[in-house]
Order: sequence, then C-alpha cells, then structure tokens
Amino acid sequence: MNKVQTQKSESKFSAMFASFAIPVLVVVAILIYMFVLGNPANFEGNDPTKHPVPEGINHVLGLIYKGGFIVPILISLVLMSITFSIERFLTIGKAAGKGSAESFVRKVQANLASGNIDAAIAECDVQQGSVANVVKSALHKYKEMEANTELDKDQKVLAIQKEIEESVSLELPMLEKNLVIIATMASVSTLIALLGTVIGMIKAFSALATSGSPDSTALANGISEALINTALGIGNSAVATIMYNVFTTKIDKITYTIDEAGFSITQTFAAAHKK
Repeated sequence: MNKVQTQKSESKFSAMFASFAIPVLVVVAILIYMFVLGNPANFEGNDPTKHPVPEGINHVLGLIYKGGFIVPILISLVLMSITFSIERFLTIGKAAGKGSAESFVRKVQANLASGNIDAAIAECDVQQGSVANVVKSALHKYKEMEANTELDKDQKVLAIQKEIEESVSLELPMLEKNLVIIATMASVSTLIALLGTVIGMIKAFSALATSGSPDSTALANGISEALINTALGIGNSAVATIMYNVFTTKIDKITYTIDEAGFSITQTFAAAHKK
C-alpha cells in the first residue's frame, strides 16, 4: 500500500510540475523577448524600430527581436523542450537504478538459481529504480507462493506473473509522463514557425507593393521575421524530436530489462516446483 501511495504522490507531482512550469515558461519567454531581445542597446540609435546594430551579440539579439510576436511563442516552446527534457532525463535516470541493469538481473538470476531469495531482494535494495521495484515485488510474491500450500504450481506461477504486471503498471506510467509534451513541441514548433514565416513574407511583399520606391526597412524586417521564425521553429523541432527518441529508447530498454527479469523469476519458480 505504501508503494501505491508513493507512486500516486510522484504522479501528482509530475502533473503539478507540468501545470506550473508551462505558464511560468511562457512568462519568462515574454520577458526575454521584451527586455533582453528588445533592449534598445541592440538597435541603431537605441530605437527598436530601426535595424539591429552592425555586429556583436547585440546584433544577434536585435535580429531575433525582429522576428516579431511569434518569437516569444517559439522561445516559450524552446524553454519547454529544455525544461521537460531535463525533467525526463532525471526521472528516467532515477528509474534505471544505481548500477548496470544487466548486471543486476544476472545477480538476481544467480541468487535465485542458488535458492537465496533474500540475497536477491537485498540486491534490489542496492539497485533501486523501477526495475528493482518490480523485481522486488515479484520476489516477495515468490517467497509467499513458496510458503503457500493451497495453490498448485500453475496457480502460483500465475500469481507471480500477476504481481509483476501490477508492479509494471505502477512504474511505467511515471516513465512516460510528460513525454507527450516533448512530442508536441516537435510538431507544434514547425507549424508555428511556418505561421511566422508566412506572416513575415506577407509583410515583405507588402513593402514591395508600395507605390514608388519600396520601403527597405519594412522589407528587411519582413524577411528577418520569416527567416528567424523558421530557424527557431525548425531548430526546436529537431531538438525535441531527438530528445523524444532518446527517452523512448531508454524506456524501451528498461521495459525489456523488466520483462527479462520477470520471465527469469517465473521460469525459475516453475523449474524449482516441477513436482
């Protein structure tokens, strides 16, 4: 029961973290746009309506500012990608345990083969993480089934398998939580960047369509808005896609390790109780 309560508490924390982090990051992005990118020192004559200064970091910041109102939206998406990638990295790293998962499974298998279940449980306490939590639950059920004289072998094996499935159902949702946000960043960033690009090109063509000589400042601002939004959106989409694939690969590896350990435990029990 304590384990279930702990899992629910962690799940609630993850949900609260997401609901708190997203609006905060949006506000931070707006402040960055207004006071860092929009700093008058980044522009000629200290006027944000003019061109960025010719060189240096101020030129880069002023150029990004010229991307228009889409820029703070894209910055907020970039910050979300970074924040939730760090959060998932820490959570999945903790779930993987303190040592090599493969080495841990081999130690558990060796202890089970020698009939030393307590030593296998002790290895779980050392390893920690999701794999160790599932294996530990299965080993406790293993001991319980060994002492049970009412069920036959097949029923005992099914009981152990059910315990493993229930433990996995508690552990895996925590690993996958907030991954949907990173996946969303990967797709939405490109769409918002495309919107910014279209708006910038509309402004550029509007400047070209003016009677007489084209407004060079408006033309430059429109092209800057289009290209900057494209660069920010595609860059963030690429990073979010890479991080999503990295995390899903790590989760798949943990899941495979859990399956391997669970299969080993049930097979060892079945082999030890053939009679």
